[in-house]
Amino acid sequence: MDTESKSISPISEKINQATYPVTGMTCAACASSLETILQYTDGVQSAAVNYATQTVKVEFDSSTSPEKLNQALTDIGYGLILDSPDLDESLRNEQEKRYQAVKKQTLGAALLTLPVFVLGMFFMEWQPGKWISLVLSVPVLFYFGRHFYSNAWKQAKHGKANMDTLVALSTGIAFLFSFFNTVFPDFWEQRGIAPHVYYEAATVIVVFISFGKMLEEKAKSQTGTALKKLIGLQPKTLTRIQGEGEEEIRIEEVELGDRILIKPGEKIPVDGKVLEGASFIDESMISGEPIPVEKIAGNSVFAGTINQKGSLQIQAEKVGASTLLSQIIQRVQEAQGSKAPIQKLVDKIAGIFVPVVLGIAIITFGVWMIFGEENGISHALLAAVSVLVIACPCALGLATPTAIMVGVGKGAENNILIRDAESLELGHQVNAIILDKTGTITSGKPSVSGMYWTVDSGASVIGDRSSVGSNQSTVHSQQTTGFELVKSDDSRQLTVDYKSILLSLESKSEHPLAEAVVKYLKTKKVEATELDHFESITARGVKGQKAGKTYFAGNGKLLQEQEISIPEDLKALAKEWSAQAQTVIWFADEEKALAVLGIQDQLKPSSKSAIASLQQSGVDVYMLTGDNQQTAAAIAREVGIKDFQAEVMPSDKSQFVKTLQQKGKVVAMVGDGINDSEALAQADVSIAMGHGSDIAMDVAKITLITSDLEKIPQALRLSHLTVRGIRQNLFWAFIYNLIGIPIAAGILYPFNGFLLDPMIAGAAMAFSSVSVVLNSLRLKNRKL
Repeated sequence: MDTESKSISPISEKINQATYPVTGMTCAACASSLETILQYTDGVQSAAVNYATQTVKVEFDSSTSPEKLNQALTDIGYGLILDSPDLDESLRNEQEKRYQAVKKQTLGAALLTLPVFVLGMFFMEWQPGKWISLVLSVPVLFYFGRHFYSNAWKQAKHGKANMDTLVALSTGIAFLFSFFNTVFPDFWEQRGIAPHVYYEAATVIVVFISFGKMLEEKAKSQTGTALKKLIGLQPKTLTRIQGEGEEEIRIEEVELGDRILIKPGEKIPVDGKVLEGASFIDESMISGEPIPVEKIAGNSVFAGTINQKGSLQIQAEKVGASTLLSQIIQRVQEAQGSKAPIQKLVDKIAGIFVPVVLGIAIITFGVWMIFGEENGISHALLAAVSVLVIACPCALGLATPTAIMVGVGKGAENNILIRDAESLELGHQVNAIILDKTGTITSGKPSVSGMYWTVDSGASVIGDRSSVGSNQSTVHSQQTTGFELVKSDDSRQLTVDYKSILLSLESKSEHPLAEAVVKYLKTKKVEATELDHFESITARGVKGQKAGKTYFAGNGKLLQEQEISIPEDLKALAKEWSAQAQTVIWFADEEKALAVLGIQDQLKPSSKSAIASLQQSGVDVYMLTGDNQQTAAAIAREVGIKDFQAEVMPSDKSQFVKTLQQKGKVVAMVGDGINDSEALAQADVSIAMGHGSDIAMDVAKITLITSDLEKIPQALRLSHLTVRGIRQNLFWAFIYNLIGIPIAAGILYPFNGFLLDPMIAGAAMAFSSVSVVLNSLRLKNRKL
C-alpha cells in the first residue's frame, strides 16, 4: 500500500481526496452505515469504505475538514486515525489492537462463565449459587460482552438487525429475568411457580460468539502480510553512479535517467534498461518461470527481480509508484478490498428473524394479559421470556461456525489448509478454475529429461522412446529419466571421463540450467575432474581444456560458431525435443558433438488426472502462463486443457479473472508465485501451492500443503460437504424454532393446559445447539 495515500492530494481546485484507517468497524453492516453517514455529511462528495482493509477513501471540498469528518463518525461510535504519517503502520496497529481486545474479552468471559455454567447445570437449587452466578454474570455480559450491546444499538439506530441484535436481546432478557427471580423470588413462589434463573445460558452465548469474533479478528489481522512482503521486495537503498564515483542513496531519492549499479545477488530497485554488463535475472516474480533470463545491453529489467552472478549498470526508466512492482502491489490491494463484504447468511436471517421473534413475544405478552385472567401477568411474563429464550441465537449462531470448524479440520487432515470461511463456503459454487503452469501443473524445477551419448552418428532417443539408425546394433541401459544409447561396435567406448568433463564444465557455469545437469550427473555417481582451463562464453555456454583437448557445453549457436559437426540423427533428436518445449544442451569436443541433453520442467504426476476430474465435475479449466506459446501449447495438450494463454503478465491474469467473473462465473485461481498474487486476490476462491512463494500463500485463502493437484477437487468437494452441513444445521435450527416458539407462546394451553416453563425452554435451546454440533461432526467421517 502506498504510504503517501494518507496525505490529502488535490484532484481539482476544490476537491480533496484522502484515505484514512477507521476504528470501531466490527461487521459489514458497520461499513455500510459508516459509508452512508459520510456521504450525507456536508462537503463530502463521495465515500468508499473498504471493510477488508478497514479504511475509508473520502473526497471532500474545502467546506469541511478531516476533523469534521472524524467528529461526524465519533458521534455514533466510529472514528478516523488522522495523525499517523504511515497508513500501513496505522492499519497494522489498529488490527492488532482489535485482535488483542477481542482475545481479552473472550478469555475473560470464558474464565468467569465456567463457574456460572457449573452452578447452573449441577447446583441449580442451591440458593447461594444464584447470587454467585449473578455477580459473575455482570462482568461477562456488560464488560467483556458489551460490544454486542453497543453494536446492536448501532444497528437499531439505522433500522437494522443482525446476530449481535439477537445476542443482545436474548442474553439481556435472560439476565434481567434471572436477576428479577434472584432478587424477588417470592413473586413467583406465591403463584406456585419456581423462580428459575438462566445466567449460564446468557454467559455461554457470549463466550461462544466472542470466540468466533476472536477467530475472525485473527484472520483479518493477517490480511496485510502479503502487501508487506511485496513491498519488502523493493530494496531500501541502491548504488547510483555519478561521474567516476558511486554513492549509496535511499530508494526515494532515485530519479529518472539515473545510472544505477546492480551487484551480484542484489534486487533490481527500479524499472530500467541495461547499459553495461551481462547477467541472468530471476524474473519469476513477473513471469512465474523458474529459469533466470539472460540480460545484456539494451534489455529491460524490472523492480523486485533478482540479479544472479553478473554485474549490471542500468538506467532508471520508471521509479516509485510507476514501476511494475508498485503496480502489482496497488492492484493486489485493490483486488483484496474491491469485493463487497458478503453479508453472512445468518445475519440476513437475523434481519428478519429478530423483528418476527420480538413481534411474537409482544403479541404473546399482550394476549396473555388480555385473556390470562387472574394469572395473566405471570403467564404473560413467563410466556414472553420463554419465546425469547427458546428463540435464542445459539443454534443459529453455531450452525455455520461448527460446520466450518469441522470442515477446516477435515481439510487439515487432508493437507488442505483453509484460512478463510468465505472460501470454504464459496468453493462448491466454483465453475471456472484457472491454473498457473509453472509450479502448479509442472514441478517448477527444470531437470534432465533425456541424455544421449555417442561416439559416432546414427542413433536417436527421446525419453524412453528410442529409434535407432539403420543397420546399427546398440547397447542401452535404463536410466531414471530415459535411456542412454552407445554404439557397441565402436572401438572407442563411452567412458566416465566424458561425463566427468561435462560435470566439471557445468559445475563452473553460471547458466541457470547448468544446475540441472550437475544434479543429474551426480545422481549417476559421476565425479568431476580437474580442468586445465575454463572460460565462459556469453550467451553461448562454456568451454574448457583437459589433456590438451578443448570441450564445449552450451547451445546450438556455440557449436555452429565453432564449426563443430552434428550428426543428422542428433539434429533430428534436438528438433523433436525443441518441439516438445524442451531446452537442448550440447556437449562436444573440437570436432563433433559427443552428447545432447534435453531439459524440461516435468509435469506433476497428478496433474492430468486432477484436471480430468475437475472437467468431469463440470468445471471449466484454464491455464495461464508467462512462458512462451510453444511450451504452453505442449503442456496444455499433454494435460488435456483446451483453453490457455501464454506470455501473460501478472495484470493479464487478474484481468482474465475479472473477465470470467463478468460472465457470471465463480472463479478459483490456483498459483504459487508472486506473479499470481494479483489474480489470487481477485478470484472468488484463491488456492496456493504450499511449496510456492510466501506472498502467494498469504494472498490465497486456501493452501495445499502438498504439490498434489488432486487436492484441488478434494477442496471443492470439502466445500460442498461443509455447505450442505451448514444448510442442514440452519434447517434444523429453524424447524426447532418453528415448533418451539408457538409452544413457548402457549399455543397448547387452551387444549391441555400446558405452558412451557422457561427452564424447559432453556433446555430445549441447549438441545438444539447439541443437535447442530452433532450434525456438523458427521463431516469428520466423510470421504473427500
